[in-house]
Amino acid sequence: MFALFTTLVWGSCFVLTKVMLQAFTPIQIIPLRMGLAYLALWALRPKTLRLPLKDELMFILIGVTGGSFYFYLQNTAAAHTSAANVSILVSMSPILTVLLAQLFSRKGEKLGKWVYIGAVVAIAGVVLVVLNGTLSFHLSPLGDLLALAAALMWAVYSILIKKYTEQYDNFIVTRRVFLWAFLTAVPLMIVTDGMPDLAPLFTQPNILLSWLFLGVFGNAVCFAIWNIAFKRLGVVITNNYLYATPFVTVVVGWLLLDEKISVMSIFGAVLITLGVIFANKQTEKTE
Repeated sequence: MFALFTTLVWGSCFVLTKVMLQAFTPIQIIPLRMGLAYLALWALRPKTLRLPLKDELMFILIGVTGGSFYFYLQNTAAAHTSAANVSILVSMSPILTVLLAQLFSRKGEKLGKWVYIGAVVAIAGVVLVVLNGTLSFHLSPLGDLLALAAALMWAVYSILIKKYTEQYDNFIVTRRVFLWAFLTAVPLMIVTDGMPDLAPLFTQPNILLSWLFLGVFGNAVCFAIWNIAFKRLGVVITNNYLYATPFVTVVVGWLLLDEKISVMSIFGAVLITLGVIFANKQTEKTE
């Protein structure tokens, strides 16, 4: 349920990000989201956490891979290639997570053929949903490489964070990640687009509501419960739910922005659902 709820919220975030782009650049949105998420988690769990230097350094890496650089690469990729390319390539993160889990995980989550079959079926569904009846997919080397780098960042984050959610309080762990995501995103913003004008947050209700949704639900709440899903389901199985995110985006875009939904995207949604079911069959057999 945590994984499904998070998928619904994250799929909606793409649409609400479009609203914020009316007032801010893609890079400026990152520290705005991270800073609000950090404050929200402080309100939810007002406790401090002292970490050994080794763990603190690891949290900096986690904050970069799952926060500042992940969103930076994803947003920058969109400026160099089509949104369809970015969505499809970023959705490769579950497959990259499978590979990294096998290469670097000491416990080595046991994976069978159903995980791989599910991944292939779900990826096919993602492609159909994102193309949404257009049947157009154009390669743009720089943008596509940036999107793949974002997918790799999320896979690395997924592998790194699981250990610490088992070792420390999950909400405090998530808060620490956003602290470092914020601190590393601010220099990126200053170097690229400069400081944002915050006036729209207080003068335009749609901008304010979008920011609150993205920061509180999209980041603070969902990252925390996503980490809980990591503990319960495992990194690989949890990340398979990300395949459904493009379909959620299409539906929310249809509801809020009057964007079209084609028969192709509906068929893609069926494939995504089957892919997640196939991947979960492996968990049922091993438990």
